Amino acid sequence: MNNDFRPTPTYSAACAPKGDSVILEVLALAARPDVISFAGGLPSPEGFPVKEIAKAAQWVLDNHAARALQYSACQGVPELREVIARRETEKGAPTSPDEVLVVSGSQQALDMMGRLFVDAGSKVLVESPTYMGALQAFALNSPKFVELPCDEEGLNPDLITREMVEGARFAYVMPTFQNPTGLTISEERRRKLAEKAREFDFWLVEDNPYGELWYEDEPAPSLRAFAPERTITLGTMSKVLAPGFRLGYILAPKHVLDACMELKQAMDLHTSTFTQLICARVLSEGLFKDHLPMVRALYRRQARAMLDAMEREMPQHPELSWTKPEGGMFLWMKLPKHIDAAELMKAVLATDVPVGFVPGFAFFANDPKPANYLRLSFVTVPVERINAGVKSLADTLRKFL
Repeated sequence: MNNDFRPTPTYSAACAPKGDSVILEVLALAARPDVISFAGGLPSPEGFPVKEIAKAAQWVLDNHAARALQYSACQGVPELREVIARRETEKGAPTSPDEVLVVSGSQQALDMMGRLFVDAGSKVLVESPTYMGALQAFALNSPKFVELPCDEEGLNPDLITREMVEGARFAYVMPTFQNPTGLTISEERRRKLAEKAREFDFWLVEDNPYGELWYEDEPAPSLRAFAPERTITLGTMSKVLAPGFRLGYILAPKHVLDACMELKQAMDLHTSTFTQLICARVLSEGLFKDHLPMVRALYRRQARAMLDAMEREMPQHPELSWTKPEGGMFLWMKLPKHIDAAELMKAVLATDVPVGFVPGFAFFANDPKPANYLRLSFVTVPVERINAGVKSLADTLRKFL
């Protein structure tokens, strides 16, 4: 057989390899060990409750070994669903365990939303900008994206029209500490969005991965507090516990959750029983009360370090601005219109203090994608490297002005 011969299977239209990606190229450069990377969206390992997880894992094995290592129900173990439902109810969105489906990370939940609700050409409403992982998940089903109006305070429901949303399968929104902007919409805007959803008859898919990561003041309640009959909320344990567990959940009216369960059963039967039981044990032992304040304080310090460095180092320019998040993991920067963030990144990577970030075009659904935005993540970078990285970015930016 010719050793150079490499047979290629026939890929589906949805999943055929797309070839080179500018975003993959720049992120690969940002992953170099010498680079100060503001690119990743990873939670800080300093926030992982290692001792609590180890203790809980041993307790599960000592008390429920056979159950933990066996198949289990598709919906998720009752203990975890009860903890999640109780927490949601405490935060202002009454929830029963029957309205909770445990999934294998919230990225699986996004995939399920696309598979369950989207046909080729279906209208899907998204913020502008929005989470790139959601765009990638939904794009597998070939939707028609319609961008919702946003301003410096986030999604603006006052500007949503009937024509804009008519026939939409759902609106995908991240009201709290949005990725990539870090913005949070007010309670008033949440109420108005719920009113628009009822008036124009569309569903809300609320992604809430960062809602527990507030710095000073707890954010407004979930959209389920305002329109529970037409809201599907996606949550995750990745930011409050550990991303390696791949634990997420879907909150929805029971008839919708039943449809989700049919799909999940076909995808992977159920989420890991062992990690579900560990998570349930850790949460029931007081993680939200005892551990999350430490994580919030850590993220608050990191955010303050970056915002202080930005104020200190960045040049003054009428078209240069950035968000000031009150929670979460990200800061969103707007450059003057003539500057391409991808070109800026290539330039700063070539300096003696190379810095990586995510060029903002990846977060927009439709062409032409704005090139003059970038996302900075600050939670995993030591303060001294934040200072050095922001200075290097600012020095390089001056050469583009």
